[in-house]
Amino acid sequence: MAFRAYPYDACIFDLDGTLLNTLPDLVMLTNRALAEAGFPSRTQAEILSYVGNGARALMNQAVPQTADPAAVEEALARWKELYPEYGHKRTAPYPGIVDALKILKAHGLKLAVLSNKFDAATREVIDRYLPGIFQVVHGECDEIPRKPDPTGLLRTVRELDAIPARSVYIGDAPGDMLVARAAGTFALGVGWGYRSVEDLEKARANAVIADPAQIYDAVCGGVLS
Repeated sequence: MAFRAYPYDACIFDLDGTLLNTLPDLVMLTNRALAEAGFPSRTQAEILSYVGNGARALMNQAVPQTADPAAVEEALARWKELYPEYGHKRTAPYPGIVDALKILKAHGLKLAVLSNKFDAATREVIDRYLPGIFQVVHGECDEIPRKPDPTGLLRTVRELDAIPARSVYIGDAPGDMLVARAAGTFALGVGWGYRSVEDLEKARANAVIADPAQIYDAVCGGVLS
């Protein structure tokens, strides 16, 4: 029997900016919710700067600073109502992601998703674009607080029957690196997402890769030991 001496057994992925490019849909959806609430629209660059901490954080930053809190809540509720229609019309996996995930799965890695996107939307978009790949999928909910709180990541590691020291959390944002560090997993940054390599390094990423094809070598090739 062959012995698999991989340094890591489990890979947990962020979603937006790591597995899927959802930015075009987030721009359309956010500006539609803002317009219906009577607020001015935002540019793609502005919305990009708000992404990464969930829908509530996005909308809190997208509305004017003088907005009435009740109006902000209504805009957020409308954002969530519009999500099924506008949330993933232009969404797509990043080039090379599907192949990279298939390779990891074929080599026996345990795979999961932990996102700051609200839980129902996280599950919906994974079922649509990356079905049958992940053993565990979590988004933000009452039991899973937003990253960088490590509660959700530690729960995900347990549900994979893994341990933090042999797990890798993979993401594109500083918060992803912070949650990985807090949970005791390896913090693997990706350079193709919504944040810069410099931002990831400042957040103490253990390593940063430039292409999905490098995930296998990073996790199974021992280069992260």
